[in-house]
Amino acid sequence: MDYVLLVDILGVVAFSISGVLSSLKKRMDAFGILIIAFVTSVGGGTLRDLLIGTPVAWLRNMTYVYVIIGTTILAVIFRKKLSYFRRSLFLFDTIGIGLYTVLGIEKGLAADLSPIVCIALGTTTACFGGVIRDILCNDIPVIFRKEIYATACILGGITYFVLLQFGFVESIIFISSGIVVILVRSLAVYFNLQLPSIYKNEEINPES
Repeated sequence: MDYVLLVDILGVVAFSISGVLSSLKKRMDAFGILIIAFVTSVGGGTLRDLLIGTPVAWLRNMTYVYVIIGTTILAVIFRKKLSYFRRSLFLFDTIGIGLYTVLGIEKGLAADLSPIVCIALGTTTACFGGVIRDILCNDIPVIFRKEIYATACILGGITYFVLLQFGFVESIIFISSGIVVILVRSLAVYFNLQLPSIYKNEEINPES
């Protein structure tokens, strides 16, 4: 198994658990839990593959489907071990975006895309599954709130190309960029760092 596939599988596991935790909070049935886990884990990768014109990975490799189903079943069985839903959801979601950001960038490089487009592709890969998850769970997607989310992916992407410019080995670039995403997201939540709001000190009239 090559490391790109391994990282992709690890991302699928992390996002599948994130989807299961979100659906459990909404008290969905077994089918709903599986659907949320599925779209969370492969939604961003599906959009990425469609954008760059490559075959959608999970349609050609059933390993992804088996991993999602297996992870979903295990997460439901051991849901009481994941009793701190809020903390667990944050943990697996953050790991997922770190892995998928770097993976999306590498897929973009393989398609000979520019660095800016690769960073956008990595951010899309990392965030879009969570967007679908939140919409289906009737929540405002995290990426559309003031929380540092997509920004963490962008900073991780910038780190990737800075390290690449200085000639670091591929494994160091991969690991370091993913860690930057995870650290930025974690520190932003821990210190309650948020992007500035344009509505500060303004009253919003919903009818306007």
